[in-house]
Amino acid sequence: MHGHAHAHDHAHHHAHPHPAQGVGRYTIAIALNLAFVVAEAAAGVLANSTALLADAAHNLSDVLGLALAGAAAWLAARPGGAQRTYGYGKAGVLAALANGLILVAASGALAWEAIRRFADPAPVASGAIMAVAAIGVAINLATALLFLRGRANDINARGAFLHLMADAAVSVAVIAAGAAIMLTGLSWIDPATSLLVVAVILWSTWGLLRESLNLAMDAAPPHIRVADVRAHLLALPGVTAVHDLHVWPISANQPALTAHLVRAEGGDDAFLSSAAGGLARAFGIRHATLQVERAAADACADCGADPSHP
Repeated sequence: MHGHAHAHDHAHHHAHPHPAQGVGRYTIAIALNLAFVVAEAAAGVLANSTALLADAAHNLSDVLGLALAGAAAWLAARPGGAQRTYGYGKAGVLAALANGLILVAASGALAWEAIRRFADPAPVASGAIMAVAAIGVAINLATALLFLRGRANDINARGAFLHLMADAAVSVAVIAAGAAIMLTGLSWIDPATSLLVVAVILWSTWGLLRESLNLAMDAAPPHIRVADVRAHLLALPGVTAVHDLHVWPISANQPALTAHLVRAEGGDDAFLSSAAGGLARAFGIRHATLQVERAAADACADCGADPSHP
């Protein structure tokens, strides 16, 4: 509320939390990838291959990320309480952020081991490297398909899909490295491949880390331009100004909005319902709170401090 008199009408157009979609796919993906991590790590030790160990560590970080994302999907399905009025949907954003940080930390450890191996290269079993990596390609592609559906609107599903596809690409590179070692006998190819794995991890993680950090800071979701939302609201019949406009994520795939609309004739139920429905159709914002004011926005004493005020 601002320090001047005006009439108020409020519109609330809310989408209730949906049951967790595809929680079971996280369980399947975790089980398959964890079993492969154990097998790949054992093979890496037996074959004396840092490339296989690096890929196993990469896959283990993805298993941790999948566990975080699966837990977040389960939490997001729980209803809110007296204090957590928005529920647990934000857990998905925090899980994505933690996933990105884990991958960055794993990259540093892998790069250090690979550099150390350059100074002291050791013979590796190239045939074992190729066989294990080929299994990795099959498992990563199969589990990535579990997250193909719904990844456009779910940062955790998108992160899982991208990481698993990156894992498949890394495993292909490991197969190529094994073949190159078999043909040339050059052991340094193994740690060089490890550094390639690190580069792929960082490349695939950067976008996810940046997006999840922004969402954790309550920035507007990347697919929603706040300027476009403001223009949409200003185009509503009779609206002369928009202020106190805020768009933020309640969960990884559910944005919310609050705004004050200046409209000389005020707002009736038909206007408010139409405005909220338009936001849902145009931007996927199904949790909107609109306040209609009859007074001019310029009369507001503290609007100038509002970063969303034009």
